[in-house]
Amino acid sequence: MRFNGSSQRPIWRLPIFDWARDYTAPTFGDDILAATIVTIMLIPQSLAYATIAGLPPEAGLYASITPLLAYTLLGTSRTLSVGPVAVISLMTAAAIGRVVQTGEAGYATAALTLAFLTGGILLTLGFLRLGLLANFLSRPIISGFISASGLLIATSQLAPLIGVTTQGHTLLSIMSSLTPKLGDANLPTTLIGAGAITFLVATRSWLEAILVKLWHRPRLASSLVKAAPLAAVILTTSIVSAFDLSSAGVDIVGNIPKGLPPFTLPPFDLELWKTLALPALLIAIIGFVESVSVAQTLAAKRRERIDLNQELIGLGAANIAASASGGFPVTGGFSRSVVNFDAGAKTPAASAFAAAGILSAALFFTPLLYNLPKATLAATIIIAVLSLVDLSALKRIWRYSKSDFAAMAVTIFGVFLFGVETGVIAGIALSIGLFLYKTSRPHCAIVGQIEGTEHFRNTDRYDVITSKTVVSIRIDGSLYFANARFLEDKILGLAADHPELKHVVLMCSAINEIDASALESLEVINERLTHAGVVFHLSEIKGPVMDQLQRSHFLEVLSGRIFLSQFEAMRSLAPDIFKENGNLLASITSIRASIRAPIGAPTGDEEKNNSKSEQGFDPSQI
Repeated sequence: MRFNGSSQRPIWRLPIFDWARDYTAPTFGDDILAATIVTIMLIPQSLAYATIAGLPPEAGLYASITPLLAYTLLGTSRTLSVGPVAVISLMTAAAIGRVVQTGEAGYATAALTLAFLTGGILLTLGFLRLGLLANFLSRPIISGFISASGLLIATSQLAPLIGVTTQGHTLLSIMSSLTPKLGDANLPTTLIGAGAITFLVATRSWLEAILVKLWHRPRLASSLVKAAPLAAVILTTSIVSAFDLSSAGVDIVGNIPKGLPPFTLPPFDLELWKTLALPALLIAIIGFVESVSVAQTLAAKRRERIDLNQELIGLGAANIAASASGGFPVTGGFSRSVVNFDAGAKTPAASAFAAAGILSAALFFTPLLYNLPKATLAATIIIAVLSLVDLSALKRIWRYSKSDFAAMAVTIFGVFLFGVETGVIAGIALSIGLFLYKTSRPHCAIVGQIEGTEHFRNTDRYDVITSKTVVSIRIDGSLYFANARFLEDKILGLAADHPELKHVVLMCSAINEIDASALESLEVINERLTHAGVVFHLSEIKGPVMDQLQRSHFLEVLSGRIFLSQFEAMRSLAPDIFKENGNLLASITSIRASIRAPIGAPTGDEEKNNSKSEQGFDPSQI
């Protein structure tokens, strides 16, 4: 079994060396085929996503060439396809719209500056080896954000679909701008848009099944279906050209400059950089999480491995490359990466070949797109983004976790009402707030012994044996500043409610960390219990937690002892329970001793005499 990539790859080592040395002619054939299919898909997609970002169509082509080459050299996924994506394009439009209006001078410059800042943030995170940031955005927030953005994008494309214009970046502003203009819809444009949507839906729904039945070649049929957007572009462009529908009010793409991507540099404008810094950070994190989710999913199918830190560097370099070639922020796209994977791409070279294909289109074929109706691009976008919408997740998450549902719902409505950035920030803020609230009141249980066993369980869930003089409490969560006072109140409250209490045992099996605030609370608990005539003990402490405690003076002032297990604690502190429940336990202990004891080992009596259980055990051995 072979795993590709390494979480410990040196920063200076290019990932291309991991796969280039094994490159073969059959691999080349697979990559060329995949690149051809992806190129056919990317051309209309790139043009369409540039319009979402408020940029001229050629910017989408430029953003699909050099970023692919940069990721080929520095990325670790063998099938991830990098370029413009719908959600990031929407975030780009929202961010730049606060600086300059669409179509005005400086808009394109702001877009490439945003790409530069995004790339710089990703590279910095990569060099700092902070790939673990992918774990800090919860799935409900990402799912809610993508679904809301998909609906928002689809709504924004209704205007070009019928030949009118709208303004705004929120659902309410778009709808309030669109509604009065519905009566001004251009009939030829509406027919083209409706026809393109019908064609794309039909090909997705039943064309592949029909082709498979006719030809019995599933891979070829799937490839042809993936080319449906390009077929829609060719067909509608031909119709507009043949009937001169541009003179009838059909809005067309118009002249697309032919040639190589321009070499561009972002201006050093401190005010512009300050304005775009937060949007760039959000785009970087969301783009990284989306890209890594796709890359890991596809890599798992081939038992390959993704290096998160190197992915930050690869995506950062891709965005810097987009900035240097007149593009805008990019990331790994879900649909194009899945197509690349399904088409049989074996290495990142497939992306380089796709970049060459798009470059050829930019050099030679852009004049053919002059009469491309914008309604077709709108239809392509609507079909693509609606596949990302998963509102059924709301029902699933509601059933499983109300707090996750709240974070997801706030993200969705925040995007709808206030825009993508505000929606994401609101969702993240609520998620963090709910996490702090839940962990500030961790689940805790009074535990007792299950008869005839060494196991201790919640007294509210099991029929267990307890002692009037010993209370054992289990805290299910790490102890830190947010729940330190809760722990004090809980344990001291137990002491107040049990007059016969002589011992409190804190069962630490679920505690992974104790911070300084919690340590101080433990000292307070120990001191107040001592004044009340109650001894405070700990049991089942994990090794790393014990290491922390040994670096403090808490163990020196602890009134009680530290037990290796809760069973040992109760056997020592509540012998009355063992008189009632000792026969079976004695048999269990005897059997275990006979199985584990080597030849020549001390007998049970000798071991009892030598045992340190009366003194507790050496904490350094945990």
